[in-house]
Amino acid sequence: MSEFEAEVKKAEKELEQSLVPVNPADGDQSSSVLDDEFLGDLKMQAQEYGQKVQDAAAKAKDFASEKFAQAGDKFKELQSKDPKELVEEAKEFARQKPGQTILISAAIGLVVGFLLKGRR
Repeated sequence: MSEFEAEVKKAEKELEQSLVPVNPADGDQSSSVLDDEFLGDLKMQAQEYGQKVQDAAAKAKDFASEKFAQAGDKFKELQSKDPKELVEEAKEFARQKPGQTILISAAIGLVVGFLLKGRR
């Protein structure tokens, strides 16, 4: 028998000794009642958490649907406008809010830079 096999046998023996039966002995009714109460509490908490997760998922779905609809409306609005009109609106916005325009331009530049750098 190799050293590896001896270690495997030793580990199996230790595992067998450390295993505890799941069902309590028939004479020990008090621990069975406590186990049932504990499991009932765990089951109730799991159901509560499951309900909370379902509620959060429903809220996230509603929020995403609402934002998607708003983006679709804005896209349709932009499609219906003439490109010259869009350019004029952009120029007017830049005149009214130059700082915000610079920040938006910088953010767009960073995103485009990352996209182009990722393609290499």
